[in-house]
Amino acid sequence: MTPEEPPYRRIAADLRQAVERGEYRPGQQLPSGSALMKRYGVARQTVQNAFDALRAEGLVTTQPGAGVFVRTKPAVTRLARNRLSRAARTANQATFLGDAAASGFTASVEVEIRIETADEHLADALHIEAGDEILVRRRTMRADGEPVQLATSRLPRRLTAGTAIEQENTGPGGIYSRLEEAGVRLDHFVERVLTRPATVDEAALLNVAAGAPVLVVRRVAIDESGTPVEVNDMTMVGDRYELVYELAAD
Repeated sequence: MTPEEPPYRRIAADLRQAVERGEYRPGQQLPSGSALMKRYGVARQTVQNAFDALRAEGLVTTQPGAGVFVRTKPAVTRLARNRLSRAARTANQATFLGDAAASGFTASVEVEIRIETADEHLADALHIEAGDEILVRRRTMRADGEPVQLATSRLPRRLTAGTAIEQENTGPGGIYSRLEEAGVRLDHFVERVLTRPATVDEAALLNVAAGAPVLVVRRVAIDESGTPVEVNDMTMVGDRYELVYELAAD
């Protein structure tokens, strides 16, 4: 440690190296704050700063009243090929369930449903009028119990009223199967991907530090007439996701 280097960085570096050497395995508790204070001869805040640095890296998670633990990171492989196909929906293996099948984790989803009115930005994206009713489906997706993705779908209410899309469990194939059963024939999807720091709210829901890197995907589902029927904004924990795309050569 150089004279200019804050002591917490040395503590964080030592703990990081211990995790990398396998001295602390995923899910295992790190030494307590008191033990580290005694080992390094530092104040409690210095140790807390070291834990905060490791949490910002996504290496550890804090369990209130229990301590600091090496994060268990379920690997999520997001396969672009066929994930939104009718065949995948028929097999009930589309989107997150397909990711679970490909990556070998147990998927669970918490759903919040509400009705809002479209602002001008969303009205433009969905080709509706500002003030029109929209259905909002907000999901928190977990892999083996760990939150890995937030997803918020917004659809014109004229397409969802009276359908299972407005229920927590939309049934096999999800909302896209329900749309097609209602006569909305889907033609294609457009996805845009970017990275940015997690907001405070996102960090709390995903159990990461505010500012941790996240992948942000906006998907727009478009029907055969060229009309957008859903906007889905997804936020994924950056160090737990691998996005895989297979593209034809012709």
